[in-house]
Amino acid sequence: ANETDVLTDVLLGSPNFLRHLSTSSLSRKHLREAPCNIQIAQAQHKDLVAAYEHFGVTIHWHEPTPELPMQVYSRDSSVMTPYGAFITAMANWWRRGENYAAIRTYEKLGIPIYDMVTAGTFEGGDFNVIEEGVVLIGCGGARTQEEGARQVQAWFDKEGWETRIAFIDEYYVHIDLMVVPIAEKLTAVCLACTEPGIVDWLKGKGHEIIDVPFQDTMALGCNFMSLGKDRV
Repeated sequence: ANETDVLTDVLLGSPNFLRHLSTSSLSRKHLREAPCNIQIAQAQHKDLVAAYEHFGVTIHWHEPTPELPMQVYSRDSSVMTPYGAFITAMANWWRRGENYAAIRTYEKLGIPIYDMVTAGTFEGGDFNVIEEGVVLIGCGGARTQEEGARQVQAWFDKEGWETRIAFIDEYYVHIDLMVVPIAEKLTAVCLACTEPGIVDWLKGKGHEIIDVPFQDTMALGCNFMSLGKDRV
């Protein structure tokens, strides 16, 4: 129902077959200047799993397959909602198989699928639940297209949610690198890049804003997950 209550379950993808492909201007920059060491990334993923386990989060897994090297980014291929999961539509052709794999995962877990994106592309990092019944949908054009964003918006308008689309610069990849819930009524925002109307909208809902400088967001400074109880 929101992104700041106590996290009980998480769906992860294995890094066993990880290799990095150029999926955005940000990833192209990193591949050019400081390519990822896959072994270090795999070790760091083990640390991530250990952290979730330490805080009592139950971990569920996608089935690892070599033809899906970026399935480790499990936030992209599906989104969980109070009505079940919805399956996204990945922008890069080499990642679209992750959407089909996500359907199999939810079937195996017995979790209902609420809907599937069929209009344009849409990725999970652009579905930003600001608080219960309120969603900020990102649209940068390269990864989430306006057609996909409008389709998802229509679903949640129908459910009675308050929805808002944020048109963002392509280098941000997804909205969850620049506007991120930390705790109830506490949100990290890159004020240098976020539309002032969105900032005013958040403040109007009583949110305290923590400003994250642009350079920090480019280094994935907002790429965190709330565990609830004032922990990330």
